[in-house]
Amino acid sequence: MSSTELGLPALPAKPYPPEVAARLAADARELIDRYPQSRSALLPLLHLVQAEDGCVTPTGIRFCAEQLELTTAEVTAVATFYTMYRRRPAGEYHVGVCTNTLCAVLGGDQIFDELKQHLGIENNQTTEDGSVSIEHIECNAACDYAPVVMVNWEFFDNQTPDSAKQLVDQLRAGQEVRPTRGAKLCSFKETSRILAGFADGRPGANDESGAGGAPSLAGLRLAKGEALPGTPGAKVVSPRHEGTEA
Repeated sequence: MSSTELGLPALPAKPYPPEVAARLAADARELIDRYPQSRSALLPLLHLVQAEDGCVTPTGIRFCAEQLELTTAEVTAVATFYTMYRRRPAGEYHVGVCTNTLCAVLGGDQIFDELKQHLGIENNQTTEDGSVSIEHIECNAACDYAPVVMVNWEFFDNQTPDSAKQLVDQLRAGQEVRPTRGAKLCSFKETSRILAGFADGRPGANDESGAGGAPSLAGLRLAKGEALPGTPGAKVVSPRHEGTEA
């Protein structure tokens, strides 16, 4: 197996062109200055170079290593550990399908299989037009809305094979698609820059982030001792502290 297949950088990697390197270095310095230990900025820097290239390239790994005075091996170890850092270019819209237990049994596996067939690509591949890539995700942390699909890390809840195929068709056609929750979509590279720690500059985007929906808040209501409808005083679950007083 070659180093390329393993996702490791083919060293020595080429540097960024001078104008790109200067721009990224200024962004990197802003990120590094936020941390008392410079190497703590490695995760944001990996998002930064991913925002530049659409994935973490050998050149991006070299850049991060130089900025933080680390070895490329140290940077590679981190970049290959976390699945959010891609080693192949993502599409403009990166589609993640949850295939963990709850989503899987409610249809996630079928959604993933039918999307691959519909798009004509396999896991971690991108359509020929560069518009959509697909990845199976172990957990999207949204079990209340299973099965869940994410596009550039924005939620699309309660999906079916048909709704998921319609979603990717709309993305490929350039139509505006709104997540179930959260701000309107931006490109994968733009999302990576936001994840690096830079503000979303789109007007109103932060106000669109929303809050937990009814399914997510049900547990909180139960924990607070929500009363049963039409039965004053009768609680679904009593708060933990009730009945424990001496």
